[in-house]
Amino acid sequence: MPDRRPYIAANWKMHKTGTEARDLIAQVAEGIGEAGPEVIVCPPFTALAAAVEAASGTPIRIGAQNMHQEPHGAFTGEVSAGMLLDLGVEVVVLGHSERRALFGETDELLVRKVPAALNAGLEPILCVGETEEERNSDDTERVLTTQIEADLADVSGSELAKVVVAYEPVWAIGTGNTATAEQAQEACALIRGLLAKRDEGAAATVRILYGGSVKPANAEELLSQPDIDGALVGGASLEPDDFTAIVRAA
Repeated sequence: MPDRRPYIAANWKMHKTGTEARDLIAQVAEGIGEAGPEVIVCPPFTALAAAVEAASGTPIRIGAQNMHQEPHGAFTGEVSAGMLLDLGVEVVVLGHSERRALFGETDELLVRKVPAALNAGLEPILCVGETEEERNSDDTERVLTTQIEADLADVSGSELAKVVVAYEPVWAIGTGNTATAEQAQEACALIRGLLAKRDEGAAATVRILYGGSVKPANAEELLSQPDIDGALVGGASLEPDDFTAIVRAA
């Protein structure tokens, strides 16, 4: 098995001011040490500059929660990859289920956003996952296949290995419900198999994360699965003790 370094990302969603971001990052940096998994923190846009400053000299990298696919233009309220890079941001989350469900983000947009991030030099975390209705209808495989094939259609084989994929069952995000380790492994193995159809070498090295009510109590079991290389953590990432416990579990 290729040596895939564990990858733990914090999605703060619409939480934390710049001052609060500095404090939380300092506490996390103190708790995780230098060795271990890659740690990425994704604050809201208004806290990115403060987060980059606070993370300087620590192992923590900073990511954004979204970006526009165009480099500039008349897109009120949006930010470009270049703007993120100018702040020192290195990673960007794309296609989170809340972006898809609440803000109309589609596969047609993501097929443009993922290559735009890669071309700019940002590391994309592409989120995919099924709703509760789709899971109950045994439609998970079709949904994941559609999302992976559509969203990565314009990513070349040589660039595929630079993408991080996060499997986030929509029914487990912010609900307190968590996929069982077996369910999460099955979905992540499916995703790796889909990537292997494009490029077996890239598929073997791509980090695949699980996201959806990850907490210290379930992190170790989830992260011990062979095709789960890390976690995209929501609510628990806002509590430094909880988040550092998840990092240590990896």
